[in-house]
Amino acid sequence: MGRRRSQAVTLADVARRAGVSVATASKAINARDQVAAATRERVLRAAAELSFSPGGRTPAIGLLTDERGGRFAMPILLGAETAIERLAGERMSVLLCDARGDAGRQRDQLTVLARQVEGFLVLGYDNDLRPSLPRDLPVPVVYAYTESDHDADTSVVADDEGGARLATEHLVAIGRRHIAHLTGPAAYRAARARANGLLAVLGGHGLRPAGGRPRYGEWSQRWGRDAAHELLATAPDTDAIFCGNDQIAAGVAQTLRERGRRIPDDVALVGYDNWTEFAADCRPPLTTVDLNLERLGATAVRHLVAALGGRPSPGVHRQPCDLVVRESTAGTPAARR
Repeated sequence: MGRRRSQAVTLADVARRAGVSVATASKAINARDQVAAATRERVLRAAAELSFSPGGRTPAIGLLTDERGGRFAMPILLGAETAIERLAGERMSVLLCDARGDAGRQRDQLTVLARQVEGFLVLGYDNDLRPSLPRDLPVPVVYAYTESDHDADTSVVADDEGGARLATEHLVAIGRRHIAHLTGPAAYRAARARANGLLAVLGGHGLRPAGGRPRYGEWSQRWGRDAAHELLATAPDTDAIFCGNDQIAAGVAQTLRERGRRIPDDVALVGYDNWTEFAADCRPPLTTVDLNLERLGATAVRHLVAALGGRPSPGVHRQPCDLVVRESTAGTPAARR
């Protein structure tokens, strides 16, 4: 169930009292034209009854993250801000707080922010399980690109298995039959989910992965280069490689060029994440799975705004991924083997 603030009157409290959404309450208080006169009067009356002051602090949502590089945090933040502007107007902003992996620092941030924000978005960077925040927080919490280990919480995560299915179906559709999978550490749930998606599609077509099994390693170009050398030595008939992220794929592309294998004519190549630094700049540009992080952030905000309005949506909500097709799979299919 949603957590509620007990110390201060919030915009969500006004909306609930007036029987409207947070967005409508914001528009009414800010005298926006989109609100009917009767509705505006009801919202203003509720604000007066609750002693809500529209001239006070600007309501905000706290976004908590442990990610240092911002690769995942920033797109989700952009999506969250866009959704907040659309749903709650200019009276709601986002406060980004990086705990830097320090549990004590996060506790301090929660203590301070819980008195200042309407709710929290908790951002992960690996789509994995994480401990739930303390149950006594007085505001709603939604987890984005991470899954809370408490089933009463709301989590919005990327559908990694579904994204891998898209990539593998694409490779099968263009005629590839010896498809290898090189991915990150097996300790990462995202890596395991992507491998499971690949295996499910291959099994459905009566195929096995080239080399006999998915290869787990590191999320790095160096590992991609080394793993590709080993793969081609042991499974020379490989005609496609699906990588667990774009960094691995960039390393694989280097090895394929060194070994005289043409992309995509000899070996089709697919990455994951749609990280422009690697995907668009790869030679040739890389077909990859887009996590739609901005859309994920917007979806998480919608769930949070619903919780602020007294309509929590507990459980895990999986955000679909998209396949972005570029030249690394768009050439002439390799000859059937």
